[in-house]
Amino acid sequence: MKLKNNIIALLALLATVSFGTLTSCSDEPSQDNFYTFTGQMASDYLRDSARFSSFAEVVKRADLMDLLASYGRYTVFAPDNQAFEAYLQKRGLQSLSDLTDLDCDTIAKTHIVANMYSTMDMNGTQLHDVNMLHTAIATLPGMDDAGNAVIFLNTKGAHIYYNTQNDSVENAIMQPINQVLDAVSGNASEILASNTEIKTFYAAYVATGLSDEFNKQLPEDPNWNPLDYELYEYVSDFWHEVAWAPDTKKTGYTIFIEPDSVLKEKYGIQPGDVRALYDLACKLYDPVYPDDVAKDGHKFENLTDSVNPLRRFMLYHFLNRMVNGGTDLLTPLIMQNTGKKLDGTTLGYDEDLLNPIDWHETLLPHTMAKVEYLTVPEYLGGDERYQRYVNRRYDAKKKIHGQKITADVNMPAEFTNRSPNAVYFYIDDVMAFTKEVRDEVQNMRIRMDFAAIFPELITNNLRQKGDYTTDDDSGTADKSDNPKNGKNYYFPLGYLKDVTFTGNCAFVYRRPHWNFWSFEGDEFNIFGDYDFTFRIPPVPFSGEWQVRLGFCALRTRGVAQIYFGSDPKHMQAQGIPMDMTAFITDDDMLGLTDLMPTGDTRENGGGNETTNMEAYETIRKDPESLAESMKAFRNLGIVRGPYGTYHTGGDTKTRWCGNWRTYRRILYQGRIDATVDNYIRIRVASDGKQGNNNEFMLDYLELVPKNVYEIGGSDEMEDDL
Repeated sequence: MKLKNNIIALLALLATVSFGTLTSCSDEPSQDNFYTFTGQMASDYLRDSARFSSFAEVVKRADLMDLLASYGRYTVFAPDNQAFEAYLQKRGLQSLSDLTDLDCDTIAKTHIVANMYSTMDMNGTQLHDVNMLHTAIATLPGMDDAGNAVIFLNTKGAHIYYNTQNDSVENAIMQPINQVLDAVSGNASEILASNTEIKTFYAAYVATGLSDEFNKQLPEDPNWNPLDYELYEYVSDFWHEVAWAPDTKKTGYTIFIEPDSVLKEKYGIQPGDVRALYDLACKLYDPVYPDDVAKDGHKFENLTDSVNPLRRFMLYHFLNRMVNGGTDLLTPLIMQNTGKKLDGTTLGYDEDLLNPIDWHETLLPHTMAKVEYLTVPEYLGGDERYQRYVNRRYDAKKKIHGQKITADVNMPAEFTNRSPNAVYFYIDDVMAFTKEVRDEVQNMRIRMDFAAIFPELITNNLRQKGDYTTDDDSGTADKSDNPKNGKNYYFPLGYLKDVTFTGNCAFVYRRPHWNFWSFEGDEFNIFGDYDFTFRIPPVPFSGEWQVRLGFCALRTRGVAQIYFGSDPKHMQAQGIPMDMTAFITDDDMLGLTDLMPTGDTRENGGGNETTNMEAYETIRKDPESLAESMKAFRNLGIVRGPYGTYHTGGDTKTRWCGNWRTYRRILYQGRIDATVDNYIRIRVASDGKQGNNNEFMLDYLELVPKNVYEIGGSDEMEDDL
């Protein structure tokens, strides 16, 4: 039945405005949010109510009524008959019979999501699960005409009815709505052209040739069929699990756009004035690429040339992955209001010490954009907490505000900011890969979860899905089509761009668990007789860098040789093979010292993170002692786990630097050329089928410039966050 009272709903919506948190819906709906029928299915709900007879007819023609009659977990956004009358009138149709079977299929699948969401769970900018057309439904809090707190969907017009929200049946939560939701359609060029508030950006998009290039691209590989691939069974630690091939293989983009009002107010650029935007681009990019200023391609007459500053300006606005819905997925997962513990915080982050950050590659070659979710009170600098910014760096060393991202584009209802292959958001100032961004904002330790390195995970809505609060049965794997706690995935050769491998092996992405010793809860594992190569993210400038791999050592893992280089076919081996079974406290690593007083070794079977942290806190209070501790680890080619991230079992935080298994291995230290692609190769070096099929873990990657990692005096050393 509906929520218990309006106060609960309003508080939920106000919390959304305050915290902007992302939902990762639990598969079992909370009894605090709605009452539960017994026996009635979603199909019964639609068939038994005259109010939804039109939608019931559409679902029946789409052959989905049997689905809604079966046991499962669904959210059904059900337009009432009045909504269908308005929809048919808008399309110039006389009755439902004028809809084609394809129309019915599209409409029905647009309104069904394979997971349960109450309005209390809609506390982000989109549902964390996509609908049956594999597109996200944007969610925004607001008030209906009667002043009730409701959730709007995709536009400011469509919303869930307050009086009948969260109607619960045996296999679904029914969310009656006042409009038929439009399916996401068109392409990037069409959604940009339709918006009269971004005339300058769109004119530059056409003039630089990007529109022609995007119009030729297919948003989805028509030849991809997940049914061509069998389930992959594996064991990690003691967990028996199964992984699926991804359901889709899409290509998509996220675009940041300065609306005409910003360009006019801050830079005097009149709407549609491409020449003025070109002149601004010259000021921004000529200092970054001085050798190209004298080239013919630099001229205004050659806007499609690769060295043209306006084309570079435009390319940097495009991320090479599409966040499906709102802005929440631009940064790491924020824990939903599960009713369990640690609600509203980012999984694995101490938000009073670290702003959650993701680094995303752009279409400007060899560049990334830093997207940051502001949480650290000390370094707000007048900016808004719980908002997201591009290329911001505001800390003890730098005071650069960057560009604020507008989560709600707030455009007229006839416009949309989404197509099947692109989504865009407004920013409040010009975004560019300037010298300031290159040399100051991004001149820092770059830490990236591997799920953010491969754009396909975000574009295909695979990253950080499932119920992170619940583990699967360790003895058996759930092989059903819609597993209760979510799916793990594996990636056949050719699915991930710039990833190659040979041998009898598998590359698996394990869904997040909040009790895993994994950064942000998720991890990648390579199994088998692997020889695996991937392109690392670009560094912002050429120079001396460290490349580090963060992981959790286990006795059941394997050993691999690491290689590094710019030519995948001719790479240099980096030291001796990397042993993923080795703990910091092993005698051949560090042994039991004041740097890590307790921990498992190959001779004993226990350790104590609390004792380790007490010892570390003492060291941390003295900068000289901390520097000596860092040097001791670096001499072994390792870096202790971060202080600002933690493992959690629910309501407790155990910092990674107190654990003997979670540390960072320095894979490479030396010069990196920022103008070329660089690669890491991982080749199995285990003796036979060591551990769980030679398992090698990829959790997070760090790219660290020399001016950060080089330890001099206490004022110069790298922070331990």
